[in-house]
Amino acid sequence: MDRILRLFGLMDSLRRHREPVTAQELAREHRVSARTVYRDIQLLQALGAPVGGEAGLGYVLRPGFFLPPLMFSVEELEAAVLGARWVEQLPDAELSAAATNVLSKLTAAVPKHLADRIGDTGLWAAVGNTSTAPAPILGVVRRAMREERGLSIRYQSRAGATSERIVLPVQLAYFETHQVFAAWCCLRSAFCHFRLDRLQHAELTEQRFHKRRVDLAAEWFKEFEADFAQGKPGVEGT
Repeated sequence: MDRILRLFGLMDSLRRHREPVTAQELAREHRVSARTVYRDIQLLQALGAPVGGEAGLGYVLRPGFFLPPLMFSVEELEAAVLGARWVEQLPDAELSAAATNVLSKLTAAVPKHLADRIGDTGLWAAVGNTSTAPAPILGVVRRAMREERGLSIRYQSRAGATSERIVLPVQLAYFETHQVFAAWCCLRSAFCHFRLDRLQHAELTEQRFHKRRVDLAAEWFKEFEADFAQGKPGVEGT
């Protein structure tokens, strides 16, 4: 039984790593010898698990493989349910509906003793007053991020000034009272933050990101960390 749990643990570890991970790293994580990891990887491959790579180079789990939900621990299931319950309460109608569907699929897939826990985990996702940002705008911003397309917006700043511009959204944060997205602003040639409740209009454009969103997001995060360390507030679109 211990080896079966270790094999599933290895699969979990490989799924978390996007780049090849060495046997030595896996051995340290699971507190076993590298030789044990080599044997376990060979067994997983013999059983048909899509584990690529080889000793000395590192291993990677090929795309398209998912662990069966029945291997969720109680804590993992509680975490998933708590997160989904929180998303259900967001003003983003599409994500809220998706969260409800996730819970339905989990309930149908896991064993009965875990399915009963989904109905009442005893954990509450308490969301306070939410903003009145229209749900369609949230969907448009998420789509712009997903498809790496520019967003044409009309924005009212904190001071009340209105401007129109093209922005490239890279991150979207859901706070209890409002939502904020970080974007590369083509008007200012800089990263800015925009509150969704101040958006008067948002429309997808055919303009493509000049870099991959993940790369732009990394640049934004580096700049954000530096500003935060210096006590500087994020720059709001003006």
